[in-house]
Amino acid sequence: MSAELSPSAIKVQEALRAGGFECVVVELPGSTRTSAEAAQAVGCQVGQIVKSLIYRGKNSGEPVLALASGLNRVDEAQLGMLLGEPVEKANGDYVRERTGFAIGGVPPLGHTEKLRAFIDEDLLQFAEIWAAAGTPHAVFRLKPAELVRMTGGQVARIKIT
Repeated sequence: MSAELSPSAIKVQEALRAGGFECVVVELPGSTRTSAEAAQAVGCQVGQIVKSLIYRGKNSGEPVLALASGLNRVDEAQLGMLLGEPVEKANGDYVRERTGFAIGGVPPLGHTEKLRAFIDEDLLQFAEIWAAAGTPHAVFRLKPAELVRMTGGQVARIKIT
């Protein structure tokens, strides 16, 4: 763990503090870009990793944040039904422009604009979960209820079954 955080990780730590959350961002020597890498790095189950995935409304062009358990794949048709329009996975430039972060380190909060969020109901089964914190090496631990509060997200079945 690094004592000093990178600028993107600091941005997430500041967003957490501003939101009244006591979560602590840590940067690890190994990558946390994938759910499996993150789980290994922090010593938890893959299902406890929060994947922050950005989609784009096909009609509106608006960003949508899907927060999925590391074990699950997002059902884009279901996400589109919840949103009220079809969605498509956003490319890297769009993600960086709309969130302020690069793919592989997108956190659930601290974005450049407010995002409509949908939270995988499977994340609520865990006492604690881990989310990206701005870089492929930065994470923070939180409770599922905190994830709901910090994102204002709608808990729903968004996984492919």
